[in-house]
Amino acid sequence: MTKFNQGFPSTAPTYQTAHGEAYCGDSLVLLKELPNESIDLVLTSPPFALQRQKEYGNLDQEAYVDWLLQFTIEVKRVLKNTGSFVIDLGGAYLKSRPIRSLYNYRVLIRLCDEQGWNLAEEFFWYNPAKLPSPIEWVNKRKIRAKDAVNTVWWLSKSDFPKANISHVLAPYSDRMKKLLEDSEKYYLPKGRPSGHQISGGFSRNNGGAIPSNLLQIPNTESNSQYLRYCKIAGIQGHPARFPEKLPEFFINFLTERDDLVLDIFAGSNTTGAVAEKLGRKWMAFEQEKKYLAASAFRFIPSNQEKTLKPLFDSILKQNIDGIQLENAFQLQLFESRPEYGKTISKKDKSLKSLKTSNLKITPKKRTKKLVV
Repeated sequence: MTKFNQGFPSTAPTYQTAHGEAYCGDSLVLLKELPNESIDLVLTSPPFALQRQKEYGNLDQEAYVDWLLQFTIEVKRVLKNTGSFVIDLGGAYLKSRPIRSLYNYRVLIRLCDEQGWNLAEEFFWYNPAKLPSPIEWVNKRKIRAKDAVNTVWWLSKSDFPKANISHVLAPYSDRMKKLLEDSEKYYLPKGRPSGHQISGGFSRNNGGAIPSNLLQIPNTESNSQYLRYCKIAGIQGHPARFPEKLPEFFINFLTERDDLVLDIFAGSNTTGAVAEKLGRKWMAFEQEKKYLAASAFRFIPSNQEKTLKPLFDSILKQNIDGIQLENAFQLQLFESRPEYGKTISKKDKSLKSLKTSNLKITPKKRTKKLVV
C-alpha cells in the first residue's frame, strides 16, 4: 500500500488503511503541508470552549475564537471550491453565571466576516441521551433546562458546494406511508392557508422524506467495538466522541465515493472510520498520540483482539514508522525510516509480545513486517 496523498513529502502516517491515513501532530503544522484545493470535505469537532478544563485539551472562551481561526484559514486554503467545511460546536455557560456563552456564534460570524466563508446552512444536533448540565443550574437550583443541542455550521467557499440531499433521505412517517399506499383516499391536491399550492406530485414515492436541519442522534455507544477494544487493551478511550451517524450524514450528503475527507481534530477518529465504510478517502490529524493509537482499534477485526495492546504500545513507543490495515484484515508494522525515528529492535519487548499473539514475522531488507 502506498501513500495516496502526495502533499506530505516529510510526514509519515501513524497508520494507514485501504482508504485513509492517520497522522499524529499539530493540525496547524500538518495543514500547512497540504496542497491548495485538495480536500472535498473537512468535518471536525474541536475541543469546546468550556470553563472546566478537560483532559483532552480545551481553551477558555476568551482565547478560543482566536485560537480556532488560525486553523480555519488553512482549512479554507486546502478546501476545494466545491468542498464543504462542517464544524460541530457544543454550547457553554459563562463562568459562575447561568448565562450562555456566545462563543460558537462568534466563531460563525468571524468566519464569515473576516475569512469570507459562506454559511451554507446551520444544523443542530440534538442528543437526547446527553446528561443534564451544568449541575449547578440544572440539577441543583433547577433554573435551566438540559443543554442537549450542539450547533453544527455547514460552511463553504462557493454558493454551490457539492451536495445531494437525496443521499440522506429520512424514513417516511407512518402517515406518509398510508398516503403513498392510497393517495386518493388520504390526499387531495389543494391550496394551503399559507398560500402554498400542493400538487399531485406530493403523493409520489421518492424513497424517503427530505430531512430537516435538526439531527436527532443519541450519543450512546457504550457497547461499541472501539470502547470494547479499549477495555480489552486496558486503556481509556477518548472521553469526547461523537456518534458515527453524525459524520455519516454529512459524508453521504456532501461527498461522493473516492472524495477526500479530513478531520483536523480526529480524537478517536470516528470520521475516518465512517469514511472508510462509505468508500471515501480520508485523513485524520490528532495531536495526542494515545488517542490516535487507540483509534486504530476502529479498523481491527474481531478475530485480532490479541494484537490490540501490543499494537497500542508499539505506536506510543514510536517503534514503528507506520501501520497498514489493509481491508481491515491485514495488520502490518513497518520499520521506521531514519528521518522518522528509531527502528524496531529484535530485542524490543513489545515486539516479543507480538510474536506470541498469532503473528508471523517476515523480515525483509530495511523492513520488518508483521502480518496477521
